[in-house]
Amino acid sequence: MPPRAIISYDDTPGDHDALMLGRTLADAGASLTLAYVRHSTQSDSSRELLEEAEARALLDRGTRRLDEVGVETRVVVSPSTPEGLIHLARDEEADIIVFGSDYRTPPGRVAPQHSTQRLLESSPAAVAIAPADYLESRIHRIGVLAVAGDDSTIATARSLADSFGASLTRDERQVDLLVVGSRMEAPWGQVMLSAQAQNEIEGARCPVLIVPRGVTIEFPAVLAHAA
Repeated sequence: MPPRAIISYDDTPGDHDALMLGRTLADAGASLTLAYVRHSTQSDSSRELLEEAEARALLDRGTRRLDEVGVETRVVVSPSTPEGLIHLARDEEADIIVFGSDYRTPPGRVAPQHSTQRLLESSPAAVAIAPADYLESRIHRIGVLAVAGDDSTIATARSLADSFGASLTRDERQVDLLVVGSRMEAPWGQVMLSAQAQNEIEGARCPVLIVPRGVTIEFPAVLAHAA
């Protein structure tokens, strides 16, 4: 079964970057779901119908921008964006949650949004972050920042490399994608970053995928034959 990726989307420029990263993951065989988190419902039924319609229209704009076949959409109601996404990921057994960078991030750099930071402490799914002004591109070199004693990070990176026809490297700088492992203190199946990993992410100039402790994400080798 291909991995499932949820893209956090509310039509901001950073979320447009998340769409491009989602499309890159789709090239590796991931199925995509666009999710918008509403923070409340309206007691007045007519206003509730209007806000629901606006949320659906927002997601429709995202799917058109994404230009991918078979993209699903979800409107989630939660007072907290990260909590809403965590509940959705658990309900749908998603493997990855995709974000753009903070709106103040310089082009080409990675900086987690406030909502992303919460998931970097306890997400049950891997967290992917796109650089600011990210444009979809072929993945030729994948960097790995693994934790001793947890082979899931390397296994996930190797699966991605097989899918993209890419090579693996320990050089975290000159790469097209960086796969990062969670710290050993993290509960099994949850994301939790070390200070070193946090520094590497903030210095990255490519998309970053943070893998939960002990969890390998398997990608189909859909591009291994490509030139």
